[in-house]
Amino acid sequence: MFKSKVDLSRYAKEKPVYNGSVQQLYHCSEYPEYMVCRTTSGGSVFDVGTIFSIPGSDTSRTAIRHSIYTLLGSKEEWAGIKKDLPGMFGENEEFLNFLHGRLLDRYAESGADTHHAGMIDGETGEVLGDSFPASPSPYVLVKKYNVMKPRRIRHFTNNLWDYSQFSNADRYVVPLENIVRFGVVPGSSVYRKYAGMSEKDRKCYLDELGLTGEMVPWLPFSVPTVDFTTKYEPEDRNLSLQEALYICGGGGETLLDIIRMSILGSVLVHRYFGRLGLFLWDLKWEIARDGDRLVFVDTIDTDSIRVTTEVIYRGRTFYVSINKQSMRDYYKIMHPKWFEATREAKKEAAVSGTSFLIHLKDGQDKGRYPVTPEVDGRFISLQEDKFNALVSYIYGHHSAGATMEKLKSIALKEIQYYEENGALEEYFRLNGAGA
Repeated sequence: MFKSKVDLSRYAKEKPVYNGSVQQLYHCSEYPEYMVCRTTSGGSVFDVGTIFSIPGSDTSRTAIRHSIYTLLGSKEEWAGIKKDLPGMFGENEEFLNFLHGRLLDRYAESGADTHHAGMIDGETGEVLGDSFPASPSPYVLVKKYNVMKPRRIRHFTNNLWDYSQFSNADRYVVPLENIVRFGVVPGSSVYRKYAGMSEKDRKCYLDELGLTGEMVPWLPFSVPTVDFTTKYEPEDRNLSLQEALYICGGGGETLLDIIRMSILGSVLVHRYFGRLGLFLWDLKWEIARDGDRLVFVDTIDTDSIRVTTEVIYRGRTFYVSINKQSMRDYYKIMHPKWFEATREAKKEAAVSGTSFLIHLKDGQDKGRYPVTPEVDGRFISLQEDKFNALVSYIYGHHSAGATMEKLKSIALKEIQYYEENGALEEYFRLNGAGA
């Protein structure tokens, strides 16, 4: 267990080595092999950068992250998962055989390997690995891994990406976004891709994902599935399994372990939110190579997952997001012209090979695209209430049952917000059963 202190006052003054839209990273002068990570209260959707802020979400998201990483490192939690897996996926012996083995055995004996050292107390600077600080802060201490980016090669109008450097590297973040899905929602990229395919192509696609049934929005899969996108290219690019094998840099067994690891970690998070009556639809993992081990890295909180509560309103079933998807839906419904502008800018970027943000800003400066809108304060307050409910549960102030009821109450208020703004049907099309 990592036990020590860091001087947080130093990081409040220093310039971060990485200044992202939702988190900042600092070299840790006290412990050079580690980094201090600060979660911000700002938010980003559609990769546009920080365009909104939810008060208190910095410490709330840090608490969620710390809570999940603590469970990832808990051999007791993994022993419970190992015991419960047959009950969860008992009808699919092939899937269970794939998950069982040395990786799961090791987790049940000593916990999963992660980069997370602990959450930092805002007053004392103490790093707490398996408990919560008396003075919550938006800071955690994490182990440092190299970030390498592929080299771009230009061939006429084609952009190619060279990942050859990863094959002989160590202690690096694998340049894949590993997306685990327990089902699909109407707006997910995977479902949109599937819906546009021919019947023959659909079957091939389902086979690649390891699915036997049709994709139906809001209907959970019989088993979770994994798909991949690029991480360090200007725009995320969907990958086949063959491309993912090339990009991961570690060979076939490494890719299979990445898939196992992503599914097992997602089962843990699924159980975590299931205790609150919430359903996890999908989430993203980032994984690093460290010698012969694979390590869970980066943040895991309501920015990188899709989790919903189910409520009935005016005789119809709605699935209300308890995560950043609510903000994505807000922009799509309340500011559709701006949302379409981001999509057009990404199309331009796919041709040029440069960041779509350059195209978006250029279009806004020239009046072709609308300026980035501000979020209604009433809607921000609803998101703040969701964080407060989750954190009250995490800190033991409210029971799972009370938290479940509180979240459903907030969800109904969110639906009513759209109804008051004449956008209930648009909201239902995105988040309603049978939409």
